[in-house]
Amino acid sequence: MLRWLWLSVAVVVVDQVTKWLAVSTLFAKAPVTVIPGFFDLTLVYNTGAAFGFLRNAGGWQNTFFIAVAAIVSVLLISMLRRLGPREIQSAVAFALILGGAVGNVIDRVYQGYVVDFVHWYYRDWHWPAFNIADSAITIGAVLLVLDVLGIRLLRTGTT
Repeated sequence: MLRWLWLSVAVVVVDQVTKWLAVSTLFAKAPVTVIPGFFDLTLVYNTGAAFGFLRNAGGWQNTFFIAVAAIVSVLLISMLRRLGPREIQSAVAFALILGGAVGNVIDRVYQGYVVDFVHWYYRDWHWPAFNIADSAITIGAVLLVLDVLGIRLLRTGTT
């Protein structure tokens, strides 16, 4: 199932291009409203993990997250290799998570933080800013949970 690595590469490319566009167009500017009252493009430099967890930890967290992403990436590739040809949903899930992890680790290695720019909100409720890599990781995780629960959204043409 290593043939699904193309999806990981696609996630990394789209993630890095959109982050570059966000930094190029949003740097030192106010948020750009896409859907008034719900959705902005807002540049955020996240030194922490999901939802800014550990963002004020003093710097050690960047090395920690790089190491975790490297270990997880090796495990995901190993797991992809072991999948059978009919385990499409797991393969897509692993590939999405791998691409997201690599996309964010590229930021951490080269910049020391992750670029986030997608910001959903409603009135006083704000979802933390995120990026394409985060979205891929989330979609991959949801696909894995559904797979464990026996809910197969992605299958081969044969039963």
